[in-house]
Amino acid sequence: MASLKATERHKKIMDQLNASGRADVSELADALTVSTVTIRADLLYLERGQLLRRIRGGAIAVRPSRYERPVDINASLRSIEKNAIASLAAEMIRDGETIIMDTGSTVEALAALFPKALADIAIVTNSLNVAIELVDHPGAAVIVTGGTLRPKLHSLISPFGDLILNEINADIAFMSCAGVDAQKGFTNSNWQEAEIKKQMIKAANRVVFLADHTKLKHVATARIAMLSEVDILITDSKASVETVKDLRAGGLEVIVA
Repeated sequence: MASLKATERHKKIMDQLNASGRADVSELADALTVSTVTIRADLLYLERGQLLRRIRGGAIAVRPSRYERPVDINASLRSIEKNAIASLAAEMIRDGETIIMDTGSTVEALAALFPKALADIAIVTNSLNVAIELVDHPGAAVIVTGGTLRPKLHSLISPFGDLILNEINADIAFMSCAGVDAQKGFTNSNWQEAEIKKQMIKAANRVVFLADHTKLKHVATARIAMLSEVDILITDSKASVETVKDLRAGGLEVIVA
C-alpha cells in the first residue's frame, strides 16, 4: 500500500502504544511501509510532544496519572503546534488586564503557559478546564461565566452564560474556532457556543483567535465573526502560505508561530 502521511502515521503509532503499551521501530516500519529512519523521526516528534518515551529499538507509552483528565489523541498530536501558538499569545498579556478566554485545546494550552509573574489579572472564562488550570495562579482572579455545562467538552453555554459577559469590559479575548476562511470568517460547529463567542467578542477591546493550521480554509456550521471583527489570528508554521496571504488580504493580521 502507499505510504501514509506523517499525521496518519502518528495516529497509528499512538494507537499501537495505547493498545499494547510499547511499539517496535522495525515492526512499525513494516506495518506502515516506511523506513526505520522515518519511524525514528516520528517517535522523536511524538516524544517532543510528551506523547511517548523513546527506548532502545522503539517507544513506550506515557501513562497519565490517575488524577489527570483523559486527553484526546488527535488534539495531543497537534500539541507542539498548539503550544507554539499559545506561547506567542502569552506574550500579549500584561499586568492588570481583564482577559476573556473561551474553550478549546489551544486556549487551554495558553492557560497552562500563563507567566507566573503576571499580577492583578482577571480571567473570565466559560471553560472549566481553563478555570481549573488557572485557579492557583498567584496573580489571577478567575471568574466563571456560569450557564449550562456541555458534557465531555466542559464548556458553559446559555442560558445565563451571557449575563456576565454583557457587564464586562475586557482588555483582550483569546478565542478558538472550528474554522477560519477568508470569505466566511470564523465559524464554529455548535450554535450555542458560537453565540457565547459573539458575546465575548463584543465584551473585549482586542480579539485574538488561536487556530492551528488544520482550522484554516475550513467552514463550520455557525458563524462567529467576519475577519473585520477580529484583530489578530495566531496560527502555526504548517499553515499554507497562500491561505495566510488570502486572510491578510482580507484585512486580518495573521501571526505565524
